[in-house]
Amino acid sequence: MEQFIQSFGLPIILLVVFYFLIIAPQKKKEKKIREMRAALKEGDQIVTIGGIMGKIVSVKEDVVTVEVGSDKVKLKFAKWAVGSVIEKDE
Repeated sequence: MEQFIQSFGLPIILLVVFYFLIIAPQKKKEKKIREMRAALKEGDQIVTIGGIMGKIVSVKEDVVTVEVGSDKVKLKFAKWAVGSVIEKDE
């Protein structure tokens, strides 16, 4: 029994540490991003993963229409392309 613990104890401990240091934080981050994308609404200022900044004018199932620039060009993006929402300073 003691030899079993010595031979399998360290790898099990390493797997547990690996999970709590790498996998769990990544899952938490992915969940936060999914929640942010699900909560998108018209009027939100966003930045896409490509760096384009604009204001959402329409949100549909998987498509977001964003107004960019001073001439108000409208671009359509997949929801997964939204990188972050710019918080309004009130």
